[in-house]
Amino acid sequence: MAQASWSAPTRMVFLLHGEDPFRTRLRVGELVGSLLAGGGGEPGDLSQRRSPQLGGALGLTRLDARSDPVDAITMAGQSQGLFAAVDEHQVVLVEHAESLSSADFLASFPSESALVLVAVEALRSARGRTRGRAKPGATAELALPDAVQEIGGRAQRIERLLPFEVKGWIAARARLHNVALQPDAMDALAFALGPDTERIENEVQKLGAYANGAPVTAADVRALVSGAIESDIFELTKAVVRRNHREAVPLLERLLAEGNAPQQILALLLWQFRVLLFASTAPSGADAERQAKAIRSSPGAILRYVQHARGLSRSDIARAYEALYATDISIKTGRADSDEAALLLCVLDLCGIAGADLRDLLLTEAPRRG
Repeated sequence: MAQASWSAPTRMVFLLHGEDPFRTRLRVGELVGSLLAGGGGEPGDLSQRRSPQLGGALGLTRLDARSDPVDAITMAGQSQGLFAAVDEHQVVLVEHAESLSSADFLASFPSESALVLVAVEALRSARGRTRGRAKPGATAELALPDAVQEIGGRAQRIERLLPFEVKGWIAARARLHNVALQPDAMDALAFALGPDTERIENEVQKLGAYANGAPVTAADVRALVSGAIESDIFELTKAVVRRNHREAVPLLERLLAEGNAPQQILALLLWQFRVLLFASTAPSGADAERQAKAIRSSPGAILRYVQHARGLSRSDIARAYEALYATDISIKTGRADSDEAALLLCVLDLCGIAGADLRDLLLTEAPRRG
């Protein structure tokens, strides 16, 4: 991962905040380790760092802003352990800094100690906002990033991985844990987990323990990782959009052979066409975020589908909806020979194969049950 240029702060006060808790913890470990060793806290490649073990680190005091008073932060920076070495560096780590009600303590924090504030969410800056409009007697909104920078400290926001960064992160974490991932397993993991680095860490280690030194395959991912089937459904959807029945039918047969229920496959196909409907509008980042909330998805998922939605019109997607609806009704009413046969006809219909239109079955009377 590319690192931004780094300039040492004039005060050893740092704020780490953002939307990626796992990578934030990695950065905390890196920063605290550097400061305890007398360094300036320069950032490195987080994808190569192991999870930090800060318990018992000499010179480190840990506080929680949700329960510890603000005065305890300043006192921790002033005090030194009874048996501490003369040249021991003092670092105060304050977690859940988003709970701080005031930033006034920053000005009085001892300059000979280092302070690391960590927030589990992205904190907004007040800079650039219109001033002077506050009501009389109103308390100004705390802008911790501004307060840290105004005293010469450093605020660093840890962003979520972008879609094109996910595979590189997975590959790096797999190398770190000596886990061999086959290319199709990498694709399946990236699709199933997205930018969730916490889940990536857990799943990579779980897959490594399961494989026990052997290369991890896509089949392993599908068997062990929740949501991995969506990667295969995505490949099926892409084949259908390209109207490539020679690729789509074997994919469907494999999904069924692996024990996936036809109704589950159908539901996921419907969901993916819903995403394609939004992606076909070529949304901007803000539009994708709004659309994602409407279907309980992520902006990254919608943007990932944009290239596959090119050339699809609303009438194409409406026709696909009709085919999926007809398949659902045929399965529920028993009009098709079997659930698997209904789904196969649906895929062939979506690929444009003549004679596979299940909508015709809806014109017939449903068979009597019992």
